[in-house]
Amino acid sequence: MPPAAYILCTSPRSGSTLLCTLLRDSGVAGHPQSWFHRPSLEDWCRGLDLPSATPLTDIFTAATIKGRGGTNIFGLRLQRHSAPFFIAQLRATHPLATSDTAAIAAQFGPTKYIHLHRADKVAQAVSLVRAAQSGLWHRNADGSDLERTGQGQTPHYDPQAIAAERDALTTYDAEWEAWFAEQDIAPMRLTYDALAANPAEALHKTLAFLDLPIAGEPKPATAPLADAINADWITRFKADTAT
Repeated sequence: MPPAAYILCTSPRSGSTLLCTLLRDSGVAGHPQSWFHRPSLEDWCRGLDLPSATPLTDIFTAATIKGRGGTNIFGLRLQRHSAPFFIAQLRATHPLATSDTAAIAAQFGPTKYIHLHRADKVAQAVSLVRAAQSGLWHRNADGSDLERTGQGQTPHYDPQAIAAERDALTTYDAEWEAWFAEQDIAPMRLTYDALAANPAEALHKTLAFLDLPIAGEPKPATAPLADAINADWITRFKADTAT
């Protein structure tokens, strides 16, 4: 029986946008997005088109409706840096909950967890630095911009920025693992490499984990951004740091 909700536990540049669009377009797995991305109730309201003074319980209700996307299951992408504030608001809303997962279940119903991670932290860090520099975060399958923040700047190799992001991303993975162990969660494990190599297989595996039907052959709605510049930076950084 499908759960009432699922949380995609991840970190930036892990392939989560590709997976979220595949799940959305399946027509059976809700509309997973980062509904609680920034640690600010005002930002949550803005993202949900709600008045800034909306009560927390109403914020969660509105997000649940949007995250279901007309289906019976709520989908949420949760970046690791977003998790502490999100969980704190849930625990405040459900003070009798004895654990984080109990608070999540009290709000959203029985919930399953998926951990999407990228093993090559240098490649992930390069992707993050490149996106921050260019302002282009995601591209549609037809090549048009899906998400761009400003015009950005000409890409330039910045080993200090790459190292900082690599270390932060490594910490995020460790924090997820610690939280899974603390909360006695056995998440479904999915890697960036497996998702990128065979999106359809990754989607089918995820839907099976959620006890949801497989409907048709999925077509990725996003296109990869990595190019020769990414490859060059990765090679240079690994050579410079003997990573």
